[in-house]
Amino acid sequence: MDSLTQIVLGAAVGEAVLGKKVGNRAMLWGAIAGTIPDLDVFLRYFVDDITSTEMHRGFSHSIVFAVLMAPILGWIASRIHKKRKEATLKNWCWLFFWAIVTHPLLDAHTTWGTQFFWPFEYRLAYKNIFVIDPLYTLPFLILLIIAMFHKRTNPRRRIFNNAGLIVSTSYMLLTLIFKWISFGEFQESLDANHIEYVEMDLKPTPLNSVLWNAQVETKTGYRVAYYSLFDSKDIEFSHEFPKNHHLLDPYKDQNVVQQLIKMSSGWYFIEKESDKLIFYDMRFGQVGMDQDDSKFMWKYDLTVNSDGKVEVERGRPDVSNVSQMFDELLKRIKGN
Repeated sequence: MDSLTQIVLGAAVGEAVLGKKVGNRAMLWGAIAGTIPDLDVFLRYFVDDITSTEMHRGFSHSIVFAVLMAPILGWIASRIHKKRKEATLKNWCWLFFWAIVTHPLLDAHTTWGTQFFWPFEYRLAYKNIFVIDPLYTLPFLILLIIAMFHKRTNPRRRIFNNAGLIVSTSYMLLTLIFKWISFGEFQESLDANHIEYVEMDLKPTPLNSVLWNAQVETKTGYRVAYYSLFDSKDIEFSHEFPKNHHLLDPYKDQNVVQQLIKMSSGWYFIEKESDKLIFYDMRFGQVGMDQDDSKFMWKYDLTVNSDGKVEVERGRPDVSNVSQMFDELLKRIKGN
C-alpha cells in the first residue's frame, strides 16, 4: 500500500499495543516502524533496476525481518524513553514487532504481494485491493486523528483507535467478497462465450474496489475484460494478445530474462518492434480503459548487444492525459 496508509496502520497498531502507557509516543513510533519495510526502495542505489524491482517486498517484508528488527528498535526506543517507567523493554519490542509485521500483511493484499515467508520464494498476493484506495485509508486516518486528540487515559481514545482498525479491516474483508462476486461473473461469462482458458487472474482497478479487471490466459495468448458491480450488460472480452513466448527462446537462459519472467509470475507477452523485443508485464493492467488497444503499463525494451547479451530498459507508459483516463475510469466504475 501507499506510504500514508502504512503510516496510519503503524500508528494505529502502536496505539493499540502501547498507547495506554505512553500516549502519542506509541503512535509516533508505530508510524515510523510502519514505514521501515519500504526502505528496500533504496536497493536501487546498490543494484541494477531489474534486480532491485525483483527484490522489492522481499526480505524487509517478511516475518523474519520483523522478528530481527523488533528487539533492536525496541531497545533503542526504551533507551530514548528510559526516564519513563510506564513501558518495559518487552512492551517496546511488541510495539515494533506488530507495527512492522502488519506492514507486509497489508501489502499482501495488493497485486505485487510480499515475500512474507522469506527465504522461501513463495509470494503472498491476494490481489483484492489497489495500492491506493481512499475508502480504506481516509476513514482510518480520520478515526486515528480523533483518537490522537484524546488523553491516553481517556477510554474514548482506545474506542476511536479500535474503530479505525475495525472499519479498515471490515473494508478489506468486503473487497474479498467483491472479488469473489466478480470472479463468479467472469467465470460465468467465459462459459457462456465458450472461451476455453488455462487460468484467470483478477484484480481491482485503480483507486476503487468496484471495478475489476480480469486477465484470462488461453493456450496461445491472453484476453482482458472489465466488470463493475454496477454493470447491467454482459461482460465483453478483448481480442487475444498472442503470447509470443517463443521469441525469448534464444535468450531464456540469460539471468535478466529469467528475472523478468519471475517478476511477471508468468503473466507476460512479447511483441517484436524493429530491432528490439518488448516484454509486457500484464499484472499491473493497462493505461486506459480500451481493453483492445490500451497498452499495458509495465513494459521492458529488450535489445541484444554485439556479445549476444540481452540489455533491458524499462519502458515508460504514456500517461500524458491523466484527466481523460480518470474520467474513463470513473465512467466505467458506474457501470456499462
